Amino acid sequence: MQEGTGDARFPKHFDGKRFYNPDAPQVPGLLELLRWKLTSRPERSPGFISDVEQSIPPRRVEGSGLRTTLVNHSTVLLQQRGCNILTDPIWSERASPLSSIGPRRRRKPGVSWEDLPPIDTVLISHNHYDHLDLPTLRRLAARGDSTFIVPAGGARLLRRENIGPAHEMDWGDSLSLRSLTIHCVPALHFSSRGIYDRNQTLWCGYVIECRERLVYFAGDTGFGRHFAQIREKIGSPRLALLPIGAYEPRWFMAPIHMGPDEAVRAHDILAARTSIAIHHGTFQLADEGLDTPRQQLIACARHDSFLVLKNGQFADIQ
Repeated sequence: MQEGTGDARFPKHFDGKRFYNPDAPQVPGLLELLRWKLTSRPERSPGFISDVEQSIPPRRVEGSGLRTTLVNHSTVLLQQRGCNILTDPIWSERASPLSSIGPRRRRKPGVSWEDLPPIDTVLISHNHYDHLDLPTLRRLAARGDSTFIVPAGGARLLRRENIGPAHEMDWGDSLSLRSLTIHCVPALHFSSRGIYDRNQTLWCGYVIECRERLVYFAGDTGFGRHFAQIREKIGSPRLALLPIGAYEPRWFMAPIHMGPDEAVRAHDILAARTSIAIHHGTFQLADEGLDTPRQQLIACARHDSFLVLKNGQFADIQ
């Protein structure tokens, strides 16, 4: 196992104290957040939707294919021969530090915890509660045999919770792990789990290189030039997992979350052969309705290479 030390392939993004988005609009601050919350008119959505047909993934897959199952939100199970990967896992009822306050689950996970196969690698894009869910990570760590990958500065929290082994990566780092190589790539976002820790840890996407195939997990990101940089410096992905939700109102969300139309543009810039929509349909985190991102993507996607799966649905990428 070899961990990289970063390189100059991507722009500088650390000022010695905090991380930042280079050459990008400023991330909204506390005053903007208060303005949004005071003026918010969220689209109504059902309290809970009982339309999920849970699937049971195989413990392992053989052959040269890639089985991709949308569990919920940004949690995706990637299965190829010799490796099971899980992205930003969350099985909790709320995306919150508290059990009674915060965004609550509107749909159940597409894979029950009892049916989750062995997980070799867990990719965590940043430390927000809907992406770094400590109760779920503790359960994964208790099962054993999982390696956890986090952006720079993120391992301290996991190690404090006895979650590991945990490896930190910076933009441009590469990590060789079993039969694959993981590349850490830029995203336009921010980090915080409290009031005083804003941007003290990094945020990122990942490109998984395995069997001459690239899979790109974008994490949470606004639209920007980093998609072209990733294609230029690493290559076009066979599969891209692109976020489409939590985009309204645009004056607040544009620097940190893509809308469905921007996700289609990112798909085209990356020249991805197939993309799958993530970050939608389970937690209502912004003003648009729970299923509005899905509907908008279907309306603006001009081809069938951008898939919108329901929780529990899977795609076999050959």
